[in-house]
Amino acid sequence: MSVKVGIPRALLYYHYYPAWNAFFTALGAEVVLSGETTKTILDNGVRAAVDEACLPVKLYLGHLADLHAKGVDFIFSPRVISVERKKYLCPKFLGLPEIARFGLPGLPQVLDTEININQSYEKTKRNIYRLASRFNRRPWVAGKAIKRAKLAQEIYESKLRCGATPLDALCGKDPPQAAGKARIAVLGHAYNLNDPFISMNLVDKLRDFGVEVVTAEMLRPQDIRRGAACLQKEIFWTFGKELMGAAFYLLEQGSIDGLVLVASFGCGPDSLTCELVERHYKRGKKIPVLMLTLDEHTGEAGVVTRLEAFCDMLHWRKAQ
Repeated sequence: MSVKVGIPRALLYYHYYPAWNAFFTALGAEVVLSGETTKTILDNGVRAAVDEACLPVKLYLGHLADLHAKGVDFIFSPRVISVERKKYLCPKFLGLPEIARFGLPGLPQVLDTEININQSYEKTKRNIYRLASRFNRRPWVAGKAIKRAKLAQEIYESKLRCGATPLDALCGKDPPQAAGKARIAVLGHAYNLNDPFISMNLVDKLRDFGVEVVTAEMLRPQDIRRGAACLQKEIFWTFGKELMGAAFYLLEQGSIDGLVLVASFGCGPDSLTCELVERHYKRGKKIPVLMLTLDEHTGEAGVVTRLEAFCDMLHWRKAQ
């Protein structure tokens, strides 16, 4: 019987799951995903988290509890510090293994491999080989698993560049045809936008309202860098850089009719980046901006009403 490795359907799942799945599968492990987000999963996470935790972290703990109930042998919760030079992830990502252990005592063994590209790529590579040796001690098998993971991630990201959202790509859906009465950028962290429960299927609702949706994942890395270069000071948060780079690039290109900014309540970096983006849009080409803040109490009816009114306003502006 193969070893079961649990991966929570939250946070970096929407960024790197194809690579993680290919890696562990190549090592002979069985990958077990937590279930899709439900109110029960969210409530379990809220009970396990401290009050100051942001919504994504609360949701992450709920998915860990779901994996525990599924009886997995290991839970993969890497300590991801940085994925590019001179940039870092949110501090909460650095402490996820400890948050998991103290928030949910009795969890299966947590695989907390450290990923820190900024400090040392070679050290990170050694950490990955050390992780692989827990499942198969032959170095060539580990090398093969890494190559498969890299290929799976490249295929995944190519689908995103073709117009698919992370949720589209992970569910096996084809990218939708680029058509609509208006073109709206929907910017926010992937784990907020693509979780159908906490986002209330925001992207699909916008498409149903007859608009074409653009997200940061659909842009090329050079486009993100170009947009971020307009700032006087370089942003050292990876996700914040992607959000602002995408926003400023799309503003410069003049290729969108409106912008929907999505943030989670309690997110420190978002409180700054979203405010800065909104100010630039208001004093630049005056593209309309809708700001949505999500938490565990957000009601779907209110969000739908605001989205529908925003789309109606954009259609009216284009008609004028």
